[in-house]
Amino acid sequence: MTQLAFLWHMHQPDYRRPGTGEFTEPWVLLHGIKDYTDMAGHLERHPQMHCTVNFVPVLLDQLEDYSEQFASGHWRDRLLAIATCADPESLSAEQRRWIRGIAFRCHAPTMLEPFAPYRRLRDLHQRVAELGEGCERYLAGIYYTDLAIWYLLAWTGETVRREQPVIAELMARGSHFSLAERQQLIDVLGATLTALIGRWRALAARGQIELSCSPQAHPLSPLLIDFASAREAWAECVLPAAPAYPGGTSRVAAQLDEGIASHQRRFGAPPAGLWPAEGALSAAFLEQIAEHSLTWTASSAALLHNSLGEEGDIYRPWRVGNSPLSLFFRDEHLSDLIGFEYARWHGRDAALHFVGEVERIAGEHPDGVVSVILDGENAWETYPYNGWHFFEALYSALAAHPQIATVTLSTASAAQAERHGAIATLVAGSWVYGSFSTWIGDPAKNRAWELLCDAKHSADLVLGSGRLSEAEAAAVCARLTVCESSDWFWWFGDYNPAEAVASFDILFRDNLRDLYRLLKLPAPAALDQAVSHGHGAPETGGAMRRAS
Repeated sequence: MTQLAFLWHMHQPDYRRPGTGEFTEPWVLLHGIKDYTDMAGHLERHPQMHCTVNFVPVLLDQLEDYSEQFASGHWRDRLLAIATCADPESLSAEQRRWIRGIAFRCHAPTMLEPFAPYRRLRDLHQRVAELGEGCERYLAGIYYTDLAIWYLLAWTGETVRREQPVIAELMARGSHFSLAERQQLIDVLGATLTALIGRWRALAARGQIELSCSPQAHPLSPLLIDFASAREAWAECVLPAAPAYPGGTSRVAAQLDEGIASHQRRFGAPPAGLWPAEGALSAAFLEQIAEHSLTWTASSAALLHNSLGEEGDIYRPWRVGNSPLSLFFRDEHLSDLIGFEYARWHGRDAALHFVGEVERIAGEHPDGVVSVILDGENAWETYPYNGWHFFEALYSALAAHPQIATVTLSTASAAQAERHGAIATLVAGSWVYGSFSTWIGDPAKNRAWELLCDAKHSADLVLGSGRLSEAEAAAVCARLTVCESSDWFWWFGDYNPAEAVASFDILFRDNLRDLYRLLKLPAPAALDQAVSHGHGAPETGGAMRRAS
């Protein structure tokens, strides 16, 4: 019987502003009430489905932060603060500007156009913009609280809409939401988000899913270890001026330690497997993964083909050298059908087509394992009803299929123990183009690495001096962890949209400034200058991240 191993990857970077803890972007909240909730709901309704779900620890940190906000009512998220404002006329000019700038960032065909009251808010916003600067003062405060509520309603998952009558009631009302009505929605969303981690823990406890993890803040680990690894798949890559990230190997080990400890604390057991940030692997990083008692990891088929040529079989696990790790390589075609193509299909047709494609593979590889790996959050807003009908048809068909068994990656690793292939040398790369070109080689990306290297060098000197207390040193390391996230480098570059680049650029430099503050050193003047500006067109999607 052919095994089908889904891995759904859940990740958002740390959006919290150093010092205040304010969330600069609401994407953790919005994906929490929509995608993380719906993905759990689909599995709860189909207990015969098995898969692997990866949560990045820094995402879990922020989900718990939101739970605390809902419990206390002390908002560090601007969207929630506006939605619960007792006197809409008291909203500041900054709050009004911010909500106008973000409240239409969604996939309009599926999340805005179906709702006439939301369209009217959009049309009014556009008309005011056409009239010229200053005309927004004619918008009453209730416009802004209605806008916040509709943005939350648009991002509410299909599972919550079907289970909570208040959602339909508010959508039917359409406008002029009272404080009591707004609070009803906040209460429902708060309960939904607060229950999330427990729901996923329960799915794992009953053996339906496997929960895996990533290093704490989603670092591009092979580059932390060695910039030169970028040239294994891209020989012409221009490297940063800094020869290497200082102490990168120990920093990757620390991020692994922290990520595994986070997983153990939240889910009650250590993870067996690890999804590396952006599927980025190198030989040196594989050694570190194995040293942390993990048994499997995964990446793109491009890495296998770069290492072995086209004859590399993605429908079996692999080992590199003498490493005990099982390596799985994603089926790019099947994964990208879900991530980019099926949203345009009728849900049942897409599900039947996917099953047919797996059946075709099963005919050629009857004992194989098919690895389908993609984001579990970013694709669904382009699907009608957040993918509800697609998942209902897909999971129903797979659960009843006589020749396809859905499995976790740990199950696949054990079942395929005799089928592991051997890779003498793994060519380093990621699941994007099979290289590291999305994170290094561009002048802005390289400049960001150089700023980070300078900060790390300063941190090493101060930490080595012994003049910080244990608590102060821990705070430095925590801030450094955030600064090492892969997301900063992903966004830098002229091909990305200016608004998103600016947001990440400011937050990256704020984190570096805070690191220098914790080190009791003056921040370099270079941090006053933008790293990147961005000139590309906005991508579809709230967080504007690609689905794979």
